[in-house]
Amino acid sequence: MSANTNSDDCVVLKMIDIDKRFQGVHALKKCCFELKKGEVHALVGENGAGKSTLMKVLTGIYQADEGKILYNGEEVCFKNPKEAQEAGISIVHQELNLMNHLTAAQNIFIGRESKGFLLKDSVINQKTQQLFDQLKLSIQPTDKVGGLTVGKQQMVEISKAISFRSSVLVLDEPTAALTDAEITELFKTMNDLREKGVTMVYISHRMDEIMEIADRITVMRDGEYITTLDAKSTTLDEIINAMVGRTIYLEPKMVSSVAPDAPVVLEVRNLESKEVKEVSFKLHKGEILGLAGLMGAGRTETARLIFGADPRKGGEILKNGVPVDIKTPQDAVKAGIGYLSEDRKRFGLSAGLSIADNIVLTCLEDFSHFGIINKEKVKKEAEKYVEKINIKTPSISQLVRKLSGGNQQKVIIAKWLIKNCDVLIFDEPTRGIDVGAKSEIYKLMNELAAEGKSIIMISSELQEVLRMSDRIACMCEGRLTKILDIQTASQELIMKYATSRT
Repeated sequence: MSANTNSDDCVVLKMIDIDKRFQGVHALKKCCFELKKGEVHALVGENGAGKSTLMKVLTGIYQADEGKILYNGEEVCFKNPKEAQEAGISIVHQELNLMNHLTAAQNIFIGRESKGFLLKDSVINQKTQQLFDQLKLSIQPTDKVGGLTVGKQQMVEISKAISFRSSVLVLDEPTAALTDAEITELFKTMNDLREKGVTMVYISHRMDEIMEIADRITVMRDGEYITTLDAKSTTLDEIINAMVGRTIYLEPKMVSSVAPDAPVVLEVRNLESKEVKEVSFKLHKGEILGLAGLMGAGRTETARLIFGADPRKGGEILKNGVPVDIKTPQDAVKAGIGYLSEDRKRFGLSAGLSIADNIVLTCLEDFSHFGIINKEKVKKEAEKYVEKINIKTPSISQLVRKLSGGNQQKVIIAKWLIKNCDVLIFDEPTRGIDVGAKSEIYKLMNELAAEGKSIIMISSELQEVLRMSDRIACMCEGRLTKILDIQTASQELIMKYATSRT
């Protein structure tokens, strides 16, 4: 970390008593925020805490209803992001805003062609190369953005922000879709920028990253400023407690919760596809079986084979000891198997429908008679599951896209519970959701297991795997290399078998 966090350091920006309302929702309540020159300042809080809203006020996307912003000692009020950029404040959003058919250089300088000297590709290529050299990036200005990895696309976005001579850079969930190697490269770039005096706001749910990269940490909760902590002298528990207002326990599971004589509800034998090589394992009643491995290990591909989402070349699946022919997801659902995809917005939800409609989507036939939906029956059943798994919403008529990530995940779980699936595959169940919501998902998964549901959980977070699993199946390059009992499992052992094909 930089040493640029002493009390004498120059304060470059102050947000004082910022208030913002949206159609009756009090999103920001007298919020304060401060930045010192050359620091990485983490902004944390649960979903809905107001982090992104506060930064959108800073960068001119929203205007505050009350309060003021002091930038380099002068009061400012940006009417749009262009004004903020011209003043040296840029934001890199979680959703990348690039045009895949254009080159990196064209993306960086698009919209500035009218300045004459940037008309020629040779000119913008040269200027882009200077930027990439400054940031030590192994990207060519002429590379088409669509052919770059997500990590390199992220670097192009950061380069674009730096090209505006930004002295304050806001990074909103920059690592959400990055691999570990790409995160390492991003942090190198951030450290280089910090040394050059660029001040950064870093928004993330990933606590380990925050502890690694941040100098200071500001916590928000329910639209309010809670506290600012020095990263070197604080603990993870202190940050989480400030975020959620209650203690969240993150200790790993020490002993399996599964009875020694628990029956096998699902068995896969020698599953085979292009990406999966002869994977075999058993899943017991009430068990949470963790699937661990690095990117490309074949975990999701294995899950999709079991669910019938991808064709398999060989192997068989047994449910309660009886072979089942699963060729499609419909076959899997009939066999009592539900799948929560890692991409919940694309494969798990119909974002334009209500909570109630999403919950009953897998079994509409149970709520209709001669093609007419019994809306009262739908309402009653949806309300039952909203209460059962504590989906936070003002109404079951609320559109799913308006829910937080954690509550969207609960809607998908309700969808499979209403179908009475006794085997649930959770693929990255807590990706993109905050610490408090994670704790609720963990609690729900443990409750489901205690009720006799069996769960296969895929996770890239080793702490999550160790916290939740009764056993851990390690995969490497499409092969299952080892199944560990939770009593003997450790991060070191998991990584050993996740990086070894034998």
